[in-house]
Amino acid sequence: MNDSPILRVESLCKRFSAQDLPAVKDIQFQLEQGEILGLLGPSGCGKTTLLRLIAGFEQPSAGQIILNGVPVSTPENCLPPERRNTGMVFQDYALFPHLTIADNIAFGLRHRERKFSRQEIRQRIQEILHLVGLAGLEKRYPHELSGGQQQRIALARALAPRPSLILLDEPLSNLDVQVRHHLRHEIRQIIKAAGISAIFVTHDQEEALAISDRIAVMRQGNLEQLGTPEEIYTRPASRFVAEFVTHANFLPAQWIGGVWRTEIGEFKVAIAPPEQAAEGELMVREEELELILQPESPVIVKERQFLGREYRYCLQTDSGKCLHARMGVNQLVPVGSRVQIKIQSATPQVFAAS
Repeated sequence: MNDSPILRVESLCKRFSAQDLPAVKDIQFQLEQGEILGLLGPSGCGKTTLLRLIAGFEQPSAGQIILNGVPVSTPENCLPPERRNTGMVFQDYALFPHLTIADNIAFGLRHRERKFSRQEIRQRIQEILHLVGLAGLEKRYPHELSGGQQQRIALARALAPRPSLILLDEPLSNLDVQVRHHLRHEIRQIIKAAGISAIFVTHDQEEALAISDRIAVMRQGNLEQLGTPEEIYTRPASRFVAEFVTHANFLPAQWIGGVWRTEIGEFKVAIAPPEQAAEGELMVREEELELILQPESPVIVKERQFLGREYRYCLQTDSGKCLHARMGVNQLVPVGSRVQIKIQSATPQVFAAS
């Protein structure tokens, strides 16, 4: 069994012109066999550029990409996509409307460096349709399928040639919320069942948390943090990661007498000041706040939003600062009430004051 990484990205940079800022800056990471990596970040952060570099659609300005132990991308040499043994799933599915589902999948087998026989193609079509849960639909055309089915066919076409790595560019963004939630679970199961490594781009935090084994959070071309979903969510490396991945509030605080003092009260939390600073910003996630009716409190409930299983409260302090809290539907707090805020977590994170 080969335990070496399937992919190594080393000091990778991409600049589209000498005048432009780098779209990707000094990116380094490796992808293990069978691992699913999510590239997460806001629009323009460089995640799609990074995916295109790995796919071979762009050539790096510096650094290199090593796939299966072979350098496939350097500033001097760039192996074309069709010779990398990778599969690609696009945001808009990119299915051929005039071809049946079987012919769409067969296209990915016929246009490979390795030649498949007709018998191998027929057999692989049946295997892959079974894997994605669409057996029996091989004679249909794309327009006869739902959006979720079309996306599974796009995934089937990419998986059919048995690539060593599959790349997905925002594969669920064109689907409605209910289908997206269902399909993200299916996509993870399908990729794991196929035993293939995968990298997918998304700007949806929940999607990244649900599908990924690890998440790479990107910002302005930089890799801000790389870790498991649990690490990214519970121990964000920067305020940017905390704001982007979690639903968090930030309270200006001073470390006085062993407590963090804020405008809404003092909090005894088991955490030291960042870098021995006397000031910081206390990060508290929305779901970690409990609201207790208190007429003398400096915090007032300005708005309540019903989200099905919970309420989201918009709060305002006397200084005008806005906070948010999420509580179950059995914990109804009237709009206009003054409330005391209690932090449920014993170890909220503290960032240096910005």
